[in-house]
Amino acid sequence: MNNSPTPLKEVAKLFFKLGCIGFGGPAVHIAMMEEEVVHKRNWLTHEHFIDLIGATNLIPGPNSTEMAMHCGQEKAGWKGLLLAGCCFIFPAVVITGVFAWAYQLYGKLPQVEPLLYGVKPAIIAVIVSLVISLGRKALKSFYLGAIGIATALLALYGFNEIYLLFGAGLTGIGWYVMCNRNQVFKSLFSIPLLQISSNASSISNWKVFWIFLKIGAILYGSGYVLFAFLDTELVHTGLLTKRELVDAIAVGQFTPGPVFSSATFIGWQLAGLPGALLATIGIFLPSFLFVAFLNPVIPKLRQSKIMSAFLDTVNIASVALIIAVCVDMAKTSVTDWKTSLIAILGLAVAFFFKKLNTAFIILVGAAMGYLLWGL
Repeated sequence: MNNSPTPLKEVAKLFFKLGCIGFGGPAVHIAMMEEEVVHKRNWLTHEHFIDLIGATNLIPGPNSTEMAMHCGQEKAGWKGLLLAGCCFIFPAVVITGVFAWAYQLYGKLPQVEPLLYGVKPAIIAVIVSLVISLGRKALKSFYLGAIGIATALLALYGFNEIYLLFGAGLTGIGWYVMCNRNQVFKSLFSIPLLQISSNASSISNWKVFWIFLKIGAILYGSGYVLFAFLDTELVHTGLLTKRELVDAIAVGQFTPGPVFSSATFIGWQLAGLPGALLATIGIFLPSFLFVAFLNPVIPKLRQSKIMSAFLDTVNIASVALIIAVCVDMAKTSVTDWKTSLIAILGLAVAFFFKKLNTAFIILVGAAMGYLLWGL
């Protein structure tokens, strides 16, 4: 591993680029980060990168954004954490803000179905290549393989992601205890907890901030879980219409960067530019705090044999959850010969041309979808 210090400028440049080209959601963002920080730049070992993925899945907030923060802190300390997170988020927030402003003026979004038609199967190809890469390192034994298969099947049947992750981790601890009874009490560990509570202010802008701060502090799971929270907090309370929420979902899907940038769109609809800024700060702020506390702890957990067993099973469970996401996406995205062709070609390119930037696969998929849309 390359231990030479990385200038903050290089950290900023990398994650700003990923924020601009990161179409497709957390799994694709993580695939791009793996390509950049593990294979191209050799900033992290593959094993440590997988540990960060597993740890990120155990805390609330947007996984890919938190992975960017972890990578930034690993190479440039707390300044790298702040810079990597902000640079990764910034392009999505700006683009979403422009859409929010236009939406407020014209009341509708541009037609993007032809582009999404090709982007989605291309995304699946990128995710499959990620799973192959991560799986080779995470799959350390037959036992871990069995845990991974069980986790993927349970996820497909609708079991909660966080229960599966912690369940896998506790199973790993139990297995280690059974196999190493005499050494169990030699490993002592502690896990820092961060609790954020809030009381909504009567001032509209601050109420927006507290709503999104609360969501950012307690939200586990994918972007779709985010929208369930928003439905409860905003639609059911009459602050947002169902159509505005659906349009926010659409913006989150077809813009690059984290899906949580939908908060910018919704904040703008609720309280204009100040609402957009406060909603954005509120939903992302807890992630910066969680990562700052968690990142120094991960190497210490690896030193404990019990917690190392926990991390190994959480890591394989995280890969299994990515597989489950891929299967669910494929059900709705690969529906005919055209989308099948895009997915197969994308997977072939990702497999045989490993040094090719995954953003190229997604952009070509979008172009193919646009061209094949009318056929």
